[in-house]
Amino acid sequence: MRRHAAVLTPVALLLLGVTGPAWAQARPAPVVPPIQAPPVPAKPAPAPATQGQAPTEATLGVPLYPAGQFIESYDAGSGQRFYLFGASASFDDVVSFYKSALKQRGELVFEEPATHMFETGKFREETMAFPPSVTVKDYRWGGMQGYPNPKPNAEPARFRTIIQIVPVPTATPDIKR
Repeated sequence: MRRHAAVLTPVALLLLGVTGPAWAQARPAPVVPPIQAPPVPAKPAPAPATQGQAPTEATLGVPLYPAGQFIESYDAGSGQRFYLFGASASFDDVVSFYKSALKQRGELVFEEPATHMFETGKFREETMAFPPSVTVKDYRWGGMQGYPNPKPNAEPARFRTIIQIVPVPTATPDIKR
């Protein structure tokens, strides 16, 4: 019982408002800096070289879906860019086109929302941010209406399917295309 009394006494004194000797009361509380939320990353800047102009199959090194519309390009880091295209065609139609055009099956990397990736070059971690690839994503999955067309009053208002192309960097000529 004495052991419990020794533990309870300081707690009881605190609850009764007895806070200890005067020297303990005069000590300032430690200053704890407020927790700050991490900075929100800025939207990647559009490609200055394209300025709204669609890249070509020659500049990207891969075939472009015939009815695809260029949306924008973004800095991917490590000197790479990725290019977004929208299509009104179904996910399955776009994937079939790339299976035929690239002569490879690619890989279904996500079932929901359906996302299919075709590697178009070897990934080198020391010089690349993303593997060279063509990625096709279904934006009508789960009741979504599609990817909004960023161009005001443009047709279509929403794209069923988005195509992301990460070309092989030009600084790495020994990589297969």
